[in-house]
Amino acid sequence: MVVNYIWEAIIKAEQNGGSPKDICFVVADVYSPYMEVNNVMLNTRVVEEQIEINPYYRFYDIFRDLFDPNNNEHMELRQQIFDILIHFLADIDRMQGMNKQEYYSRFVIHDMETGMFGDSCREKSKLFSQAEKEVIAANLLRLYETGEALHLFKDTVRKLFKNSILYANQEGKDELLLYIGQTETSAARDKLTLLETIFLPLPFHTEVYWGNHFGIIDVEETMQIDSIALY
Repeated sequence: MVVNYIWEAIIKAEQNGGSPKDICFVVADVYSPYMEVNNVMLNTRVVEEQIEINPYYRFYDIFRDLFDPNNNEHMELRQQIFDILIHFLADIDRMQGMNKQEYYSRFVIHDMETGMFGDSCREKSKLFSQAEKEVIAANLLRLYETGEALHLFKDTVRKLFKNSILYANQEGKDELLLYIGQTETSAARDKLTLLETIFLPLPFHTEVYWGNHFGIIDVEETMQIDSIALY
């Protein structure tokens, strides 16, 4: 995403794991009348902590008198007011561009981060990027609507853990066999635990295989010597 508007800067910062509060909007000394965000590099995708903008591109009626070149008094105060107003306007921009699901997802993510799903969920939610939290929130909303817990657990795991495969035990057990095609780490294990807590029905439990797949007869890829996990 190339940052052309203030709302894009806010979204990009969140996708990078930052917070809109970390961004300071300032009036550019020199700016193009045809652009809102005046980056030094025209097509940069990096969000700086301080972003220079042209306040008259869309908000001339609001800011036309705030930075009159003939008035140099109280510049620091006016800059602070300007920064607060631009954050407010960017938030309105985002609200106008959101659909109902995105709006609800923000509340779900907020609840996860503030402990409404429990302290464990709050701590483990810090391990996820903003994009990953949005995946979880979207599927959690679908869970409320459809009740398809296993399907949504599988969908979430596959989106967050590439090369993962989920098997259901066909022997009448409430058991899932989950192959994760990556090395086990404490962070990855905590992430998976959170997904299990949110999506899996209580009777179910999982057997997780990290890195090495368990052997399946007649499936050659799973029967490699020294690369077979035991079930």
